[in-house]
Amino acid sequence: MANEQRPEIGCLKVSSKSSPASVAGAIAGMIKDGSPVEIQAVGAGAVNQAVKAIAISRGFLSPVGIEIACVPSFADIVIDGEYRTAIRFAVEPKEPVGRAQAIGA
Repeated sequence: MANEQRPEIGCLKVSSKSSPASVAGAIAGMIKDGSPVEIQAVGAGAVNQAVKAIAISRGFLSPVGIEIACVPSFADIVIDGEYRTAIRFAVEPKEPVGRAQAIGA
């Protein structure tokens, strides 16, 4: 497993003006391609749009049998020389319940 290559994580930066449907389409496309997605948002409006996009992308992926999991975290970033706190959402395909039980998870 040490030689196994992990897919490149795509980072989507979301602002308060981002279209949740457009971001959701990007999330769904990357997940379908097998790439884990990281979404970064700074500020309440941007976090709101990011959460909406994750919910919408779930609606795009569920009908094709893909469920997703989202893990939020904080990140310290620099914008225009100023330190800010961003919220990052790691979005990945969720392991099917049957498979997780089969391997003893």
